[in-house]
Amino acid sequence: MDVNEAEKAEKVEGLPLTTKKPVEEKWYAIYTNPRAEKQVYQRLIEEGVETFLPLQKAYRVWSDRKKLIEKPLIPSYLFVRILVKNFHHVYKQQGVVKFISFEGKPVSIPSKQIDNLKLLVNSDAKIELSSEIFAKGDNVEVISGSLVGLTGELIRVGNQNRVVIRIDRLDQNLLLKIPKAFLRKV
Repeated sequence: MDVNEAEKAEKVEGLPLTTKKPVEEKWYAIYTNPRAEKQVYQRLIEEGVETFLPLQKAYRVWSDRKKLIEKPLIPSYLFVRILVKNFHHVYKQQGVVKFISFEGKPVSIPSKQIDNLKLLVNSDAKIELSSEIFAKGDNVEVISGSLVGLTGELIRVGNQNRVVIRIDRLDQNLLLKIPKAFLRKV
């Protein structure tokens, strides 16, 4: 039996010729030069790379005025959704320092964590950034308010309840003040 006959036999029997799984794009965190996040973001968008830069509104005070600005929620970081084979499109951009990696390999960030970040930046919640390591607590979901659907880890800081959204690959945590009545255990 030659190769063509074998392929025909496989097709007749309903067996797939290859079992390759389609490769899907994943989210990766990149580290940029200090204060270059917005420029790198714009360059990547122009290249056609799906990019997410979480921004937070804050007041900046000068001696003569006060202005509402948008600043990066996580300084020097932004997120790209690409295939590994397209990393060179990101690396070639001025201001990109590196992909966040472990043991020399870039590590993907779960889509759920990116979805949580998007939910946070589109809310009116006051957000703090912390790289402090927290003890594991109850996993909770926000069931009321502008952050409905957000999931995270509940911790107690002083006498205030805060939800911690852990971004594992960056060793960063986002702290939010949320009333207990807005939460439920998952």
